[in-house]
Amino acid sequence: MDLGVEAIYLNPVFASTANHRYHTVDYFQVDPILGGNEALRYLLEVAHAHGVRVILDGVFNHTGRGFFAFQHLMENGEQSPYRDWYHVKGFPLKAYTAHPNYEAWWGNPELPKLKVETPAVREYLLAVAEHWIRFGVDGWRLDVPNEIPDPTFWREFRQRVKGANPEAYIVGEIWEEADPWLQGDMFDAVMNYPLARAVLGFVGGEALDRDLAAQTGLGRIEPLQALAFSHRLEDLFGRYRPEVVRAQMNLLTSHDTPRLLSLMRGSVERARLALALLFLLPGNPTVYYGEEVGMAGGKDPENRGGMVWEEARWQKDLLETVKRLARLRKEHPALRTAPYLRIYAQDGHLAFARGPHLAVVNASPHPFRQDFPLHGVFPRGGRAVDLLSGEVCTPQGGRLCGPVLPPFSLALWREA
Repeated sequence: MDLGVEAIYLNPVFASTANHRYHTVDYFQVDPILGGNEALRYLLEVAHAHGVRVILDGVFNHTGRGFFAFQHLMENGEQSPYRDWYHVKGFPLKAYTAHPNYEAWWGNPELPKLKVETPAVREYLLAVAEHWIRFGVDGWRLDVPNEIPDPTFWREFRQRVKGANPEAYIVGEIWEEADPWLQGDMFDAVMNYPLARAVLGFVGGEALDRDLAAQTGLGRIEPLQALAFSHRLEDLFGRYRPEVVRAQMNLLTSHDTPRLLSLMRGSVERARLALALLFLLPGNPTVYYGEEVGMAGGKDPENRGGMVWEEARWQKDLLETVKRLARLRKEHPALRTAPYLRIYAQDGHLAFARGPHLAVVNASPHPFRQDFPLHGVFPRGGRAVDLLSGEVCTPQGGRLCGPVLPPFSLALWREA
């Protein structure tokens, strides 16, 4: 709990034929390997007792071949009452060949695509969504929702979920800008991969392993200087309503990307700065398990290894950074609610305000003296304190006049 965690997003937990459980065979049964439904109930009780919410991964675009409807369809062909549950191109089904005769996710025969326009399929999935919310789950992360391009389905999904719990959180896996899904009638937020690319490009710069990133959904990430980075942020924050910006699932990495330390080619300093910056931008900072202690990993499956529990192998500096920034974010409401305002941006140096706070970022390999115009920040003209280092400075002549900031570090100033 000293990490300041307020919510846990779990990858799929339902019964499945794959270890990652994206091949669902029973949407109403938690995989017995994980302890079954009672284990999830216990987790919810303990998490809620500590003020932590739990979000499940909803895989509604496709099922596994072991799902009851697909099994019946394989056994009974055109006579099956489930013949309209999938996009079948012919009978008998060719489910164990390289080229299935039905639509499947990315052509993978193990993942037959559901026909969501079929009323029975639609109702089944909506019932699943509502069931687990009433069970006590606090929200859904939706897997590849863009591959169900029917907005009426997602509007119904929202109505059923919010009807069961108005406070439930609905976040979609959308890798690019997500305007259509964030108009208040479908999702509350999306996984903010555009922000991840921006932060990685700014902090990682030329040192970022761009070839590794390009082999995943992150794509080719170009190095960004401070002004270009700020413009990217301003575009992201400006395209959505303020309440959506605050609700966004901000992240740097996930189970679908290489791990942060690997992207930064082992640079703990750059990884630390990226994590710290994540907590100071508008939106909900989300840390992929193990990033807080410096786990490494390239493409899937290297990025999905078991948690490192031996503390001797932890990067304690990263862990302390996450703890400190999470605590500050909780103690200072403006870091959660105030808009982003650029104050200074040049080369690898950026300063931005969040309400009464001024964050100064040095994303360069050289020391940076914090001496630049404040443009109205700290209007009282009194002393300012860095909430991270404890250092104090007195702005003069409308300039910060702060101390030297070491390479790949940041300060968080507030008037004393």
